[in-house]
Amino acid sequence: MAERTERCSGCGRQIFIAPPHAKTIHCQVCGRVTRVRSPAGPVRHAKNWFAGLISRYSKTVSVLYPPPPLPITTQYNSPSSTAISNLRPSTFPSVHGRRRALLIGIAYKGKRYELNGTVNDVKCMRYFLLKSGFRNEFIVVLTEEERDPWLVPTRKNILSAMRWLVSDCQSGDSLVFHFSGHGSQQFDVTGDEIDGFDETLCPLDYETNGVIIDDEINEIMVRPLTKNVKLHGIVDACHSGTALDLPYLCRMNTRTGYFQWEDHRPSSGAEKGTRGGGLAISISGCDDNQTSADTSALSGNTTTGAMTYAFIKAVESDPRLTYGGLLLAMRNAIREANTGFNVNNGGAISGFLKKMFQNGLTQEPQLCSSEMFDVYRSSFSL
Repeated sequence: MAERTERCSGCGRQIFIAPPHAKTIHCQVCGRVTRVRSPAGPVRHAKNWFAGLISRYSKTVSVLYPPPPLPITTQYNSPSSTAISNLRPSTFPSVHGRRRALLIGIAYKGKRYELNGTVNDVKCMRYFLLKSGFRNEFIVVLTEEERDPWLVPTRKNILSAMRWLVSDCQSGDSLVFHFSGHGSQQFDVTGDEIDGFDETLCPLDYETNGVIIDDEINEIMVRPLTKNVKLHGIVDACHSGTALDLPYLCRMNTRTGYFQWEDHRPSSGAEKGTRGGGLAISISGCDDNQTSADTSALSGNTTTGAMTYAFIKAVESDPRLTYGGLLLAMRNAIREANTGFNVNNGGAISGFLKKMFQNGLTQEPQLCSSEMFDVYRSSFSL
């Protein structure tokens, strides 16, 4: 059995779990006792367990974009290996579309760590991109609801779709990668992470076929970008701050708006930027040491990822938005969700809900880039 670790809830240090099935760990540095999470669960939190209660007492927020009609939900049965070998990803659009997107939403249906907002995130993002000028035939969607086995978000299919997204990119292309699902971390074995951890995305079959680490994401989607090609990675998952493994992280003080770029280039000299002079920018749901949330608090009765909803709301609210303005608007939206809802009475239930809610959404969206720029002078555009 592989060694397992848990992050101390006091000082944040990673501690080996011994014995392997221990339910708690004791930090020898700060003395804090931390509950050990399920092996399958360093993942995005779902807030729906009290959504019904919240909806009765919180102010309703109108959804800014009507979601498209729900598709017919099908039960996906994994085809045999022989059947898969005879299939080709013919549903991937032929290149070349000047603006194309890959949208991935994984609910992990039937698992104890199932998510409720991820497929909604993809539907909303697709609708948003269509309104923004993207053509439907150049948007690839991977969810468990898809009938085509190549469009089910397994590890193999996600990697294939990533390669399609950046294949034959040419000057002037705009590419969008959106992932909504579980994210995690693992020990960095290559020495290219300043905090000692690789960030990972969890495909539908990650328990059997493994996660996708940020090194792979960078190699497949960032390095091939040629001059004047722009890639936006929008990642709504836990531990997603540097999910594209880009060399620069924008550290911003939300209260003052002051920012500075943090250099994440490894001392080994390993390259994390683009080979051909393109630009890669990631907008993520939280910092590497934080978790992202599913919640209905931002969009009324519809469960979405907090980050995805805040992103779309910010961009639709101000078409002249800069990258700095976008990051601040997203953080403010999530902060207001913690403190800005109204209740119908001032009794004990009100205080209980407010305390619970304020302890819930603690994520801070992050901005990373393959090159440094003035985030208040550069207009955001897809």
